[in-house]
Amino acid sequence: MSSMIPTLMTLAADAVPAAPAAVSVVDLVKAQLPTLITIGAALGAVLGAVSYLIYVERKLAAFMQDRIGPNRVGPWGLLQPIADGAKFILKEDVIPAYVDRALFLLAPCIAALTTMLAFAVVPFGPVDNAPSFHRFVIVPNVDIGIVFIFAIGSLAVYGIILGGWASNNKYSALGSLRASAQVISYEIPLGMSVLGIALLGGTLNLEKILMNQAIGGIGSWYFWTQPLACLIFFVAALAESNRLPFDLVECEQELVGGFHTEYSSMKFALFFLAEYTHVITISFLTVILFFGGWHFPGIAEPGTAGFGPMLLKLGVLMSKVFAVIIVIMLLRWTIPRFRFDQLMGLAWKVLIPLSMANVVAVMTVLQFGWSTWWLTLTSVGLFMAAGFIGVQQAQVALNQGTRRAKSKDHGPVAHAH
Repeated sequence: MSSMIPTLMTLAADAVPAAPAAVSVVDLVKAQLPTLITIGAALGAVLGAVSYLIYVERKLAAFMQDRIGPNRVGPWGLLQPIADGAKFILKEDVIPAYVDRALFLLAPCIAALTTMLAFAVVPFGPVDNAPSFHRFVIVPNVDIGIVFIFAIGSLAVYGIILGGWASNNKYSALGSLRASAQVISYEIPLGMSVLGIALLGGTLNLEKILMNQAIGGIGSWYFWTQPLACLIFFVAALAESNRLPFDLVECEQELVGGFHTEYSSMKFALFFLAEYTHVITISFLTVILFFGGWHFPGIAEPGTAGFGPMLLKLGVLMSKVFAVIIVIMLLRWTIPRFRFDQLMGLAWKVLIPLSMANVVAVMTVLQFGWSTWWLTLTSVGLFMAAGFIGVQQAQVALNQGTRRAKSKDHGPVAHAH
């Protein structure tokens, strides 16, 4: 028995894992260097893009309204974003005495942080043959990438709600309440619109969805088989980012300034940064999910390696994203703002039923092994049916309103007895 004790002690010592070797700070930095470089490049690109997208939108607004736009600071006004940034930094940081100070300061930070964090899993370049020192996605190979973006993006509404509540202002509170109803309503069709793509591609990984389209060619872009889902996604994403014609959260005519009425200087700039970052994110998602990402036949093909093909793929992706952003900006001066009842009706009566019908159609096609091109005809049929029903309902409402107006003009009819 005594001879077994040393043997058991030896076995116990062997079973205990050895302490890991100490990792130096230099080795840790080297291991994380690609991630740090990617974060720095993405953050700098987003901040710079937001600054000059504001300039582009002001120029587009001037063009559509027959004006000149910013042209005083620098040649053609190109230094205007720098002047605007300096103004935000140097402006007096006013905090009203009656606000909840902690929540008042926390709200813009939450709004900006959530939109930045959602961009972490979005591939903003070719990920198949990226250089070793830099990759075009901050967090690669996330199998629930789409779910992560929707989950993080939905948290942005808390920044808006906190901003309106902490301002202790009725106008701001109304704006924040509208924001909560709007975001909750449009999150449902936004998420359901991509279920069809997840079923067709068999993944929620944005990189794999992009590669599926690139390998299959231009005919495999999901826009061709999911045009209705693309439209639903784009409309719901506009509502999520509070862009016209869905900016009921901060419509100036009704709410003075909405949830950010009491904000100024850099706190207001953070809310502005969050909105434009969200626009960039949804533009990337639209291109990646429906238009093949960096793929373009004859120019950017999968399997090509080298610095030149990498630049071509990056240029194609950025061109598509910029085109989507321009469409979003042009819509601002094309479609009038919805009423709040129209906003809610569009989500619950139109987009959600259509997205559910689209998911059922995709499941049916996959179950019976039919050609996916049947989904194109299904999308067109659903869109036409929704348009027909909408026209009929509008005609009924118009007739009812006409009858009410006529009866009101003629007044009560006296009957002789």
